[in-house]
Amino acid sequence: MKASNQKLKLIAAIIIIAVVAISIYFVLGMKQNARMETNLDEYMPKEHPAFVYSDQAEEWFNIKDGILIAIENQEGIYNPQSLQKIKDITKQLQDMEEFEDNDVTSLYSADNITGSEYGMEVEVFYKKVPKSNEKLNTLRENVRTNDMVYERLISTDETVALIVAGMNDSTFTEDFYHEILQFAKSFEGDGDKIYVAGRPIVEGTMGLLGPADMKRMVPIVLVVIAIVLFLLLRSVRATSATLFTVFVSTIWAFGLMSVLGVPIYSVSTMIPVMLIAIGVAYGIYFYNHLNQFYVSNPQTKRKEAVKHTLKILWKPLIMAAFTTMIGFISLLTSQVYPIKYFGVFTAFGIFTAFILALIFLPAAVILFGYKPKQSSKKDKNSLGFNERLKQFTDRLLKNKKTVYITVIVIVIISIVGIQKVWINSSFLDKFEKDSDIVLTDAFVNSKFGGTSTLNVILESNDANAFKQPENLCLIDQMQSETEQLQKVGNSFSLADYLKRMNKVMNADKDEFYTIPDNSNLIAQYLLLYEMSGDPENLTKVVNYDYNKINVTFQLKGDDSKTINDALNVIKGFEDKFKQQGIEVNYAGSGYKALVFTDLILEGQIWSILMSLGLVLILLSLMFRSIKAGLIGSLPIIITAIISFGVMGLLNIPLSTTTALLSSIAIGIGIDYAIHFIQHYRMNLNNNKGALQAMYATMAQTGKAILFNAIVVIAGFLVLLFSVFPPNRTLGALVSMNMFTSLLGTLSIMMILLFTNKVFLNKNTSDK
Repeated sequence: MKASNQKLKLIAAIIIIAVVAISIYFVLGMKQNARMETNLDEYMPKEHPAFVYSDQAEEWFNIKDGILIAIENQEGIYNPQSLQKIKDITKQLQDMEEFEDNDVTSLYSADNITGSEYGMEVEVFYKKVPKSNEKLNTLRENVRTNDMVYERLISTDETVALIVAGMNDSTFTEDFYHEILQFAKSFEGDGDKIYVAGRPIVEGTMGLLGPADMKRMVPIVLVVIAIVLFLLLRSVRATSATLFTVFVSTIWAFGLMSVLGVPIYSVSTMIPVMLIAIGVAYGIYFYNHLNQFYVSNPQTKRKEAVKHTLKILWKPLIMAAFTTMIGFISLLTSQVYPIKYFGVFTAFGIFTAFILALIFLPAAVILFGYKPKQSSKKDKNSLGFNERLKQFTDRLLKNKKTVYITVIVIVIISIVGIQKVWINSSFLDKFEKDSDIVLTDAFVNSKFGGTSTLNVILESNDANAFKQPENLCLIDQMQSETEQLQKVGNSFSLADYLKRMNKVMNADKDEFYTIPDNSNLIAQYLLLYEMSGDPENLTKVVNYDYNKINVTFQLKGDDSKTINDALNVIKGFEDKFKQQGIEVNYAGSGYKALVFTDLILEGQIWSILMSLGLVLILLSLMFRSIKAGLIGSLPIIITAIISFGVMGLLNIPLSTTTALLSSIAIGIGIDYAIHFIQHYRMNLNNNKGALQAMYATMAQTGKAILFNAIVVIAGFLVLLFSVFPPNRTLGALVSMNMFTSLLGTLSIMMILLFTNKVFLNKNTSDK
């Protein structure tokens, strides 16, 4: 017997050593390979037709997301010091290997198309910084009369100048993010204030805050859950062992990501909180049943206690773990990479926590022992709590109609709220409203056309189609009508070039700021420009054959509503273009963000349907009853409906973060139903009557479910400390969902199990 115990302890020690060794391996892998993905384009499926076309269009017209550097001087931008800074910033940006010369646009580098007695001239606004008032006033007047620059590179109040530096996403790194911010800020002073905005800066800020947020959140959630666990389990050993398993599951999840070369996305930073909050459930159930057995059998040996606990728990734990994993694996239906990877690696982490609960926790008990909670006072408290649960059960069963009506009313209200749920594609909304990145973006938007862009690509099979006046006039009309929208700042296309050329070639008369009505004249203007200016500038708006054209709209917001409002106006011209043999397509980061949100919604719908379907099938197979499967699924169905209803009623949008909500709710919430139904059936099989079996189940499993819910809710409430508002929203919603699932399991599901006589057979009767 002693040899057998020694052998068992040796096996337990080997298990613990193996777990530690694997954890060390994954930690080393994370140090070598872990990286944060900040390129928002990498969040999107490359094979999707919309993204394939957009990428192609970006190559045609050299469409790049720009870093925007704004120089503000409240006394006016037309002073030698500020103009010198514009020149210096422009030239130094052009010297950086991350930028092409032609991709840096400012008042210093922009073309000034003018007319003269010799024809058309294309020059820069200044080469040497003007010093005298006369030259400064001349520069000011040249800008004011040039619609291609005024309000685009110089604000209407003439206090802010903008420098736009387009760059490839692949060249933007975390180091360069810090470098460009430091570079820009070095020009502050002498009355000038510098602002840096643009999508690459948003990406860089997210890449900086994401890991920092994760490092801050993990210790907080560990401390919070450690306190709650200790208060519930009343055991340092049980608390420590349970926390160790969830901490290891987090290390293994991120370690596997590193080994497989999968980057950390912004949403991935929530995986530790998820795993720690979810994984502790297995430890709670294990130690709760272990303690109950020890209390009933105080002289039992460790081996027998562990064996009994595993015998009782293995089946419901397996089902709970796999149904939870299904909730997250269902996220594979999404085409959005961060959500896919979040689902897969969270599921892997849950599987790890489950395996560790079955092997590591028993090994810890065998090796280090376990002291059960035993106290006459606590026993009395426990009996009092059980009595309250019994009274709670009786009250619900006597008032089941009231429960049904209440649930129906809440569901109806929630369905009304669901109609108001909207999708938000904004990446800026991931930050605090008063954060530097958001305030800077708002400032630049208030002074210029907008920091977000939408590109409309027009294509014709006919060469020189966009030298025809009727087509160019239609483009100009589309631009004008779209610019009427409040959040559309301005637009730019070949039409703007031609209107400027026509004006300067007609003595700068405003009435000639129109599209020429003769295709030969248009061709002549374009030829003059190519001879006088930089032909590469035209390649950003039209191709060599003049049958593909790029129209860029600047938007004062990157959210779905702003983009959709612009698209609604633009799409109103599709039939008119079609009559001209012109096809309308869309490209650029703004449009891709919109498609991105549609994919989120589509993936969310499929995820809910798949996870609910699989959970229903598994429950029905596990309990060999379709009725039991339907009843067990009801709490999570109601929870999902209430969750989205609350989102709609509180104007909470569906985003890459909140899109995880249903899978989390289904994955975690179903655990309660599985444990409750399993133990109710076991109590019935022990020849207890239906009512007595329900009392026993509420006293045993109901208590464990309550403890589990308290820990999970406490864990997810930690997300309220996140620096990202969507993470805080998710934490609050998941906590609400867990509370809803708890109530649903211990009320409506309990009533339906009892009143429908599920599992009741001839050997059991209601006593």
